[in-house]
Amino acid sequence: MRRYGSAVLLLLTGGAVLRISLFSDLYLRYVQAALRPYLVISGSLLMLLGVVAAVRGMSHRDHEEAHEDHEEEEEEEAHSHGGPRIAWLLTLPALALLLFPPPALGSYSAGREQAQLAAQGVGTFPALPAAKVLDISVAQYSSRAIYDTGHSLKGRTVRMTGFVTHGSNSTWYVTRLVVTCCAADATTSKVEIRGTEATDAPQTDTWVTVTGTWLPKGKLGTDGAWPPLLDATTVTQVKQPADPYEKR
Repeated sequence: MRRYGSAVLLLLTGGAVLRISLFSDLYLRYVQAALRPYLVISGSLLMLLGVVAAVRGMSHRDHEEAHEDHEEEEEEEAHSHGGPRIAWLLTLPALALLLFPPPALGSYSAGREQAQLAAQGVGTFPALPAAKVLDISVAQYSSRAIYDTGHSLKGRTVRMTGFVTHGSNSTWYVTRLVVTCCAADATTSKVEIRGTEATDAPQTDTWVTVTGTWLPKGKLGTDGAWPPLLDATTVTQVKQPADPYEKR
């Protein structure tokens, strides 16, 4: 059975990659949408290599059965008895990914991310689209609230979606993780929500859509302006989006 260890590992890994990339949107928990074709190709190649490894294993088995005697088999078994069993443990991560894909990063990861000031410093931002209610990402809102000397958010009603994280003194935030390539490089953007009772704050990791207006805070471009504030008028619980991350 040990002859097929590599084949099983390749097939499990390839199947797991295809499951999250070809047959579902689960890959968006880990990488950007643009990387989907590469995942599909990688998974297909792993499956193909697994089939080839299985065929070669069957061929070697037939050859050995025809040319090896019983004593040689016993000696080989005595020298390699421990290795193959340990090697089978390598299938566990692939099997876990196939059957139990890890969830997207959430409040735990966001809580470990320290506030970082943007490198560009303060300045004037481009004009926002004209709309009665402006849909905006958490990262865009945060950037404009902290660095925009033109105060483009002033007087605008905005709407954003994110998951809930909690701070001290009954504060809570709408939070999103921002990625460049994949979940490994994720950083945090969050907006502190005001205008709602503390007892009405959603539970941690609940996804919500919040509508409200900007509340100025601190001096632009300083730690005092972070995290930005939003005076919320409505908070609606929603399902986690297929793509839980915002893009830089």
